[in-house]
Amino acid sequence: MLEVRKLQVSYGAAPAINGVDFNVEAGALVVVVGPNGAGKTTLINAIAGVHRAQSGELKMDGQSLLGEAAHRYCDHGIALVPEGRRLFSGLTVRENLELGAYRTAARGRRAQSLREMCTLFPAVEAKLDSPAGTLSGGQQQMVAIARALMAQPKLLLLDEPSLGLAPAIVLELFRIIREVNARGVAVLLVEQNVAAALEIAHRAYVLEEGRIVAEGEPRSLLSQPHIQKAYLGH
Repeated sequence: MLEVRKLQVSYGAAPAINGVDFNVEAGALVVVVGPNGAGKTTLINAIAGVHRAQSGELKMDGQSLLGEAAHRYCDHGIALVPEGRRLFSGLTVRENLELGAYRTAARGRRAQSLREMCTLFPAVEAKLDSPAGTLSGGQQQMVAIARALMAQPKLLLLDEPSLGLAPAIVLELFRIIREVNARGVAVLLVEQNVAAALEIAHRAYVLEEGRIVAEGEPRSLLSQPHIQKAYLGH
């Protein structure tokens, strides 16, 4: 479904992503882990169309995305949950969710999608008429994910969703991510909570200094001494 080949993304003359190759198959749950400054957010923003790639290939269902306007990435079935959530704090939760269904393909299913989100996120249903800015951090993260799902994406991009959340909320969050994936949505997860991310992933990539330095099934990566020492403290 998503194909990334020799992707190059720079900030001015400084390369942030340097020749990255990976795939996300339909229905897969793929995680990218790595230290701070490795380029994880830059990578996911390039896949979402937020940051322009300089060269390489970026394809969704065989169609090239490079050179497309950012909003066209959404039309290809890609939805991003950015780091920091970025909700409209003065709008109600319901209004934030409805904004997620702006795509023509999603607009006609807005009422049905809203009911589905309330089922998937019971805590969100109770807050539909509350300003998004009054919610807890965990509740806001649930709203951000629900808003992205309102667009009916094929591929959900998640950038550090567990950042700043309490451990109990993180457990619930990862359970929901797995449930979203089980419903048929492919997920690309960028995450610093390596142990939790590898627990739910089908395939994992390790990004360091803008390059993929390891990849494979999570179990095989967890057995590597470098991964254990660098990311799990073993």
